[in-house]
Amino acid sequence: MFSRKIALTFAAGLTLAGCNLAPKYVRPELPVAPSTPTGPAYAATDAAGAIMPADTAWEAFFTDDRLRRVIRTALDNNRDVRIAVANVAQARAQYRVQRADLFPTLGATGSATYQKSPFGAVGGGTGGTTGGGTGGGTGGGTGAGAVAGGGRFDIYSANLGVSAWEIDLFGRVRNLTQAQQQAYFAAEENRNAAQVSLIAETATAWLTMAADQDRLKIAQDTERAFGETLKLTQDRFRIGIASELEVRQARTTYDQARSDIADATTLIAQDQNALNLLAGTTLSADLLPARMPEKTPTLENLPANLSSEVLLRRPDVAAAEHQLIAANANIGAARAAFFPNISLTASLGTLSLGLSNLFGKGSESWSVAPSITQPIFDFGRNKGNLDYAKASRDAMLATYEKSVQTGFREVADALARRGTINGQLEAQTSLRDNAAGAFNLSQLRFRAGIDPFLNTLDSQRSLYTAQQSLLATRLVRDTNAVELYRALGGGLR
Repeated sequence: MFSRKIALTFAAGLTLAGCNLAPKYVRPELPVAPSTPTGPAYAATDAAGAIMPADTAWEAFFTDDRLRRVIRTALDNNRDVRIAVANVAQARAQYRVQRADLFPTLGATGSATYQKSPFGAVGGGTGGTTGGGTGGGTGGGTGAGAVAGGGRFDIYSANLGVSAWEIDLFGRVRNLTQAQQQAYFAAEENRNAAQVSLIAETATAWLTMAADQDRLKIAQDTERAFGETLKLTQDRFRIGIASELEVRQARTTYDQARSDIADATTLIAQDQNALNLLAGTTLSADLLPARMPEKTPTLENLPANLSSEVLLRRPDVAAAEHQLIAANANIGAARAAFFPNISLTASLGTLSLGLSNLFGKGSESWSVAPSITQPIFDFGRNKGNLDYAKASRDAMLATYEKSVQTGFREVADALARRGTINGQLEAQTSLRDNAAGAFNLSQLRFRAGIDPFLNTLDSQRSLYTAQQSLLATRLVRDTNAVELYRALGGGLR
């Protein structure tokens, strides 16, 4: 009979717990233009043939097998990703702890009292305490009554009880649970953001090392060419055809190439160190690039003229929105603190003077102790907590909007670079070819005695600069494709 009463009490509590004081959440409007910018810097793309980065697996986007293997190694070993995974596990566990407060915590206890008294009438008693959840203990106590005559008395009891279960009439516990759930979701999105960033950083570092390998080769080739020019000038100086000034000018360019070789050698070593850090292990030599790939190591048919709605697929934007929803739920929990707190403590058990009769007929005992607490004057504590929750919501709203604006800027910047990079690359290629032709002609004219040595030296320097600029432009083209892929949420699949 009593178990039915307890069940009905719990059911009534769950039925009454239907009020929610949190503001209704509505996704804020995107604080950016409806679509990505257009203009001279932005090239149009055939939407029918374009891929969507968020729907394209990174193993399909990156076409170089060595680069794919490096990225896979980084995803398996990078410590930042491991930290993010551990943060998700922590947030999930905290959510499970908070969610448990929605339900009553059952506890069982058993006790025995052994007593001997010389008096003719003895009043014995025993009490059991059950505790669990966030509340305090629950007492299930009974008395043995008066006993005639002296002697020893053994009293046994067993109880099953609920301790201080809060009946969530005003949604305080539910809002705290929702806030913790959204924190868990945000941690998952932060892990996703860490993966996206790691893929982009690893690809960029790999491409940078490849470019530095080519830069070293250009410097080495130029050193040999400048060395030949220096030797020729020194020979001409010895026979009185060239001046000492020409010798010193030739040596300056030769020494500059030597300095660039040392610098490029240092950069390659640092690039390898950076890749090892990103990969979380020492990469084997067969995975490292020897030079820039001849073909772009990524898919090229990325989209343009996009709706700003695509920013919602970025994990950092999704994480910021989950944090905003959590802050919104915390307002509901803070508001609920102004209303009565109702909790229920109950126990059902059995009591006997003999262990053999502990569960016999007529040994049942029970207790129910509902309580209510109404704050009257708390010196502004609840008001301060509510103001804090509202301010936190405003901060999370600004954080969300800034995440959207930052994402919009990153996409727009990548699209602007992509729209002009092919033209720049074509111009740099033509500049390099013309500089090479001019150098060859100046050498012929110098050896024929038509032009002075300074023309040859300037042509040689111009060719060296044009080669480096072309290499830098190729690196910008390849890393820009990686950045656009990341900015549009690619890398989760």
